[in-house]
Amino acid sequence: MGVLFVVPDSLFVRLIAADALTVAFWRLLLAGGLSALWILASAGTGPFRAVLRTGRYGAVYMAGVGASGVLFVLAVSLTSVANVVFIIASLPVFASLFSRVFLSEPFGLRTWLTIAAVVPGLSIIAYGSGETQNASLAGDLLALGVSALFAAALTAARHVRRVSMVPGVAMGYLLAALVIAPFSAPLTMPLDQSALVLAHGLFILASSILLAIGPRYITSAEVGLLVLLESVLAPLLAWAVVGEDPGRYTLLGGAIVICALLVSNLVLLLRQRRSV
Repeated sequence: MGVLFVVPDSLFVRLIAADALTVAFWRLLLAGGLSALWILASAGTGPFRAVLRTGRYGAVYMAGVGASGVLFVLAVSLTSVANVVFIIASLPVFASLFSRVFLSEPFGLRTWLTIAAVVPGLSIIAYGSGETQNASLAGDLLALGVSALFAAALTAARHVRRVSMVPGVAMGYLLAALVIAPFSAPLTMPLDQSALVLAHGLFILASSILLAIGPRYITSAEVGLLVLLESVLAPLLAWAVVGEDPGRYTLLGGAIVICALLVSNLVLLLRQRRSV
């Protein structure tokens, strides 16, 4: 359910008639504010204090989540939806690299083979940006930044896994909204767009909560397989609603990335089930 709620995220950005930073401001303010209110009502201030006590790890998590939220909207405004979601699908590769560097976790053959397949896939997507509808290399690079920043946030969260980082999402979103407020024009948002903006915030709120709760009950491999659904469904949704053709290079590169991650997660899932 968390993945299904996040599928229309890029479509909302495409449909809302406002500049990218204004969309990002309202997206982050609504999702962060509603998340904070939900946590305060259900658990009080304790969860927020717990995240703040993690020190630099909590700070890295909040910065990564908040910054990636801003860059995501900018990326969708500059390149195609398909390019964005296929590039962001590379997040597990960055997460593996950061875990190796900062957590000293070893690389296995599965990880190396996944990286060897994902990198060419991303290269094909970038190569085709000049021909793909609504695509650009600048937007592709921002999407890559989203992947790297969110992977850094997840790596920091793993270092303090005993603490729920759901309040960190709310604080990260609100801080990012505060930072970009002087550069956006939130009061210029047309009133006829208010329903779309509110729906956008509610969808992000639902996905954030459900994606934070889900991994408590299933394995990381199962999470990885389910998250791939967004990469498949989001471009199809944009294609159906706004007629945005992903283009042959994006479809080819995206297929390589998705297949590589699919096989990698299936191998991991089989290993986990055999060890039980």
